[in-house]
Amino acid sequence: MTSLGHAELRSILTFTVNLARTAGTLILEGSQAIQSASDVNQKKNSVDLVTEYDVAVENLVMSEIKKAYPTFKFIGEESYSSGTRPELTDEPTFCVDPIDGTTNFVHGVPLACISLGLIYQKRPVLGVIYNPFLQHLYTGVEGQGSFLTCGTGSPVKLPLANPKPLPSLSKALIGVEWGADRGAPIITAKSNSFLRLAADPNDGVPGGRMAHSLRSLGSGALNIAAVAQGSFDMFWEIGCWPWDVCAGIVIAQEAGGVVTGSHAVLASATGDRSIDPFKVTPEILTGRKYLIIRKIPDTPQETGREAQLRIAKEFYETVEDCDPK
Repeated sequence: MTSLGHAELRSILTFTVNLARTAGTLILEGSQAIQSASDVNQKKNSVDLVTEYDVAVENLVMSEIKKAYPTFKFIGEESYSSGTRPELTDEPTFCVDPIDGTTNFVHGVPLACISLGLIYQKRPVLGVIYNPFLQHLYTGVEGQGSFLTCGTGSPVKLPLANPKPLPSLSKALIGVEWGADRGAPIITAKSNSFLRLAADPNDGVPGGRMAHSLRSLGSGALNIAAVAQGSFDMFWEIGCWPWDVCAGIVIAQEAGGVVTGSHAVLASATGDRSIDPFKVTPEILTGRKYLIIRKIPDTPQETGREAQLRIAKEFYETVEDCDPK
């Protein structure tokens, strides 16, 4: 079995960053072509649009990875959709979303990116997220920190500022997404959840948390990056896929953030102290339900990790669970 240590991961990171920048050029080319075209192809529904460039970027990525790391496995959005679904093993596996934020991509909103994650021994260990429109490059390697590089500037360690305490959801800026699944069960659950998160409990909404606000960047990877850098306090999503979150998970964790799965995952960990509620198991990685919370500092009253667990519990007491298609 391939062994990946500190030096190997640094080398893979250099390769992956270069690949992300190359793919970014193709993404920009695609955006220009789409904005000058009279129509676009549709995939899934009217809110989740994608073009031939999604496939072209993934083919470029697959080809370059195969040349550089011929024994590595590959999981990609487009190849998965076409029926190529490799089993997750201990072997190094790239997990890639060629263009995350395709609706933004089609509409000319400069919030789309390529997300390149590396899974090793069934856990995410390296992540690169690159938004070529803004030239924002996020990187993270297990045990080596995470960083944001803007344009040709130097990498800045994440989070970008000293994190502040988070006493409750009422002080939180929360990343959310409607997602591609617009069927009644999930759209109702999300709508009810968003209502309670945002609403005033003293003005007719029982259980309202009156969060500072809800934000949707239109890209799961960029939402997670916003948590890692400290702009968002948390990001919650039901229905996205491992390639949407794999790179972001590493970047958020290396910035002091934590990741958990569904209501049931958190509840089981809460009931059994031997279970780490923030250990990203293969079941969480592939479970399509994610809650990512930013770094919170220790205070005299609680550790940062205790605060993250408290916020996670408060959050899941507020929102509704549902199963994605």
